[in-house]
Amino acid sequence: MIALAVAALIASAATTDVIKIGAYGPLTGGSAAKGNAFKNGAHLAEEEINAAGGVLGRKIVLVDADDEAKPEKCAQVIKDLVEKEHVAALVGGANTGVASGSMDLTQSRRVPHIFTAGTGNKVNELFEKFRQNYVFRISASDTVQSDMMVTEAFAARGKTKVALLADESALGVQGRARVQELIAKRGLKPAYVGSFKVGDVDMTAQVKAARAAGAEALLVHAQGREAAALARSLEKVGWRAPIIGTWNLSNPEFLAGAGPYGDGAVMPLTFIEAGATEPHQVKFIEGYRKRFNTPHVDVGPAAAQAYDAVRLLALAIRQAGSTDGPKVKAALEDLKGTYEGATGSYDAPWRPDDHDAITPGNVVWGTVKGGAVVPDDQAARAP
Repeated sequence: MIALAVAALIASAATTDVIKIGAYGPLTGGSAAKGNAFKNGAHLAEEEINAAGGVLGRKIVLVDADDEAKPEKCAQVIKDLVEKEHVAALVGGANTGVASGSMDLTQSRRVPHIFTAGTGNKVNELFEKFRQNYVFRISASDTVQSDMMVTEAFAARGKTKVALLADESALGVQGRARVQELIAKRGLKPAYVGSFKVGDVDMTAQVKAARAAGAEALLVHAQGREAAALARSLEKVGWRAPIIGTWNLSNPEFLAGAGPYGDGAVMPLTFIEAGATEPHQVKFIEGYRKRFNTPHVDVGPAAAQAYDAVRLLALAIRQAGSTDGPKVKAALEDLKGTYEGATGSYDAPWRPDDHDAITPGNVVWGTVKGGAVVPDDQAARAP
């Protein structure tokens, strides 16, 4: 009995020697590029934090989990991380709708949860249901992106007739509705609205219909693979229509698969490797390349946002002096000092009534050139 008691005490002590953070995302399947970029960025932050002494005298340990971009799988993953691994917090979420069904669990267990790539997930909207909201985000929300896309098409480029093309995922359906609403506020209607299924490889019919409707540009809400198929469909019909899309156009599946008709596509991004000049960004890029033996930071925004999320979470735990959920949440809502991150410089990125860290001021336009993302020179193409 004494031996068992000692063993239990040792096991208990071992679990408190580290601070566990659940890191989940699509590490396999169609969204694996985003998921693995997220994983790499998060682990780079973990290693840097631990090399500097950890937090509260303890090491940060990321517990990885693959949600396969499936809602049912994600629900089980989050449940296991919270109830079996007893993580102090969660970072992740790369697909809108995948993690949405698990928010009640993290709220009821008071586990801080930072979305690093889920742009369409409810965050501030959760305040209506949960007075104490434990969900945060450090990615450009779909609201921010949609507004920038519509402004780019109508105000910056002076277009009056645009086509709206979206896939039938939660991201696509939600994005399409939001863009239509924004266009309606301008007293206009889309020249054409088309949809396609996730996995479709030929959008020739939609492209022809958009051109026949007189569309001058395409607003696209889709994942990288389907957006690439759309660009290839433009090539099939020989139509050089401008593509204005979401950050998913930075996915290697689009960059490698879109071909020449993907060149010139633009998207709002929190991070562009080719345009990074600030010391903290350069440090992140050099550290990432060296650690993962790669010449580039693939899906840069996903990696950079995950990196910043883990570092900001570590700052909050240190400020709270505890891994207690309510205390960490309060610290996230009132972070002291300035954090210089891969995606920008942050002073109090979150507030008690606003859990979205990214504003339009944190977002820049990127464009595709030769299969890579580079900063977009808006002045060079002004109407």
